[in-house]
Amino acid sequence: MASLSEPDVRAFLSHGTRTGKLGWTARDGRPLVAPIWFLLEGEGEDSTLVFNTGGDTAKGRALARDPRVVLCVDLEEPPFAFVQVQGTVTLSSDPDELRRTATELGARYMGPDRAEEFGRRNAVPGELVVRIVPTKVVATLDMTA
Repeated sequence: MASLSEPDVRAFLSHGTRTGKLGWTARDGRPLVAPIWFLLEGEGEDSTLVFNTGGDTAKGRALARDPRVVLCVDLEEPPFAFVQVQGTVTLSSDPDELRRTATELGARYMGPDRAEEFGRRNAVPGELVVRIVPTKVVATLDMTA
């Protein structure tokens, strides 16, 4: 089993603008998945994955009801690779935390010149900071080996 504290796993998750595919369970038991922008935060055993979502979205309502999730980040070209993070989420609507994460997400995915714009746009009432606390990490960083 891997860990978010492993340098190779951290480098893979932090590289470029790879999106995560978040899986959760709908109220009626259906498995659902959606792409998300995410950040790797913390060090060592305190490492978490963080993203923002609307509290009134299907995803936001589902995470408030059942905190169990899985996130898969993959490389779709040789050497083909993936990191899967299983865990539980914590939710926060703290305005300062929301602004910080929304701005950092904007910087990662849209570039530093648009970070503040995305921070302002996405740090609004009704949005949530979602933090995935890992319970299991599976990583295969070279599927061609």
